[in-house]
Amino acid sequence: MKLKFFTLLLLSVACFVSCRKITSDPDIKQYDQQQIQSYIAANGLTGMVRDTTMGDTTGTYYQILSPGAGAALNYTSTISYVYTIRTFDGKYAVTDTALNHSYGLLGHVIPNGLMLAIKNNLKYNGGKMRVLVPSHLAYGKNGIGSGSITLTNGRIGGNQCLDITVNVIADQAAYDQLVIKNYMAANNLTGYTETADGLWYKITTVPTGSNYINDNSTVTMNYSIYLMNNTNPDQNTYATTTATFNDFASGGWATGFVEGLKILGRGAGGISIIVPSALGYGTSGNGNGIPANECLRWDMTNVSVTNN
Repeated sequence: MKLKFFTLLLLSVACFVSCRKITSDPDIKQYDQQQIQSYIAANGLTGMVRDTTMGDTTGTYYQILSPGAGAALNYTSTISYVYTIRTFDGKYAVTDTALNHSYGLLGHVIPNGLMLAIKNNLKYNGGKMRVLVPSHLAYGKNGIGSGSITLTNGRIGGNQCLDITVNVIADQAAYDQLVIKNYMAANNLTGYTETADGLWYKITTVPTGSNYINDNSTVTMNYSIYLMNNTNPDQNTYATTTATFNDFASGGWATGFVEGLKILGRGAGGISIIVPSALGYGTSGNGNGIPANECLRWDMTNVSVTNN
């Protein structure tokens, strides 16, 4: 009796193991592909192409929205790019392109799936692409960020595939002018004049002071600074509290800021300026909420000038 029972037990175990082999769980690449296929179907996406570079090793899907041109990008290429990103579960979405600016080596782009997609699929400066990045080439099983998994925009959860649109800028100056013109149109800003180097200005209060602004002047004013989404990156209080500036020849101030003051010319006046990124904080930003290659608007009022 015991022998029969033991034999039945062995058969049961063998059957269980055999069933487990037949119905084994998918590995992470298979899981990602299932998620991507479901996402494409659920969102009615058309035109998505599976990446077959190097024998279809990435598992990404992409669509070229605008082709680029010129020499092919490589990992040592320095690129300026603007992007939007959202997770498949919809809990994380960052679509404000005034903030999503990056500048640096293509080989340093993160996540890895985006880096590979730019290198293998978009290929050229001036191109725009939508790419679905599998989680194993995004932020993996741990995700990124802090806080509860129920938070929206607080973190990217583990094993989340990403939907990214990326635009690699070929001509930063031309892109900046397009951004500025769109910003002025969206905010009904009129009466601005463009200078030869791409700065836009509007005298809001005609200056009447006797002192002219030069590199050695001490200038006091109230001012506000805005990104192109109308947020104040410094959250400063200088719209109501007077700030003082001097030593303009030192190079410690944004070029467009100083240029705007010199366009105003004298004190007891006011000016609004909108500057392209090259006249703002350029490719590095300023570390206080102003990203790389961001256009800026300064509104300066109650300007007074002292010359020593």
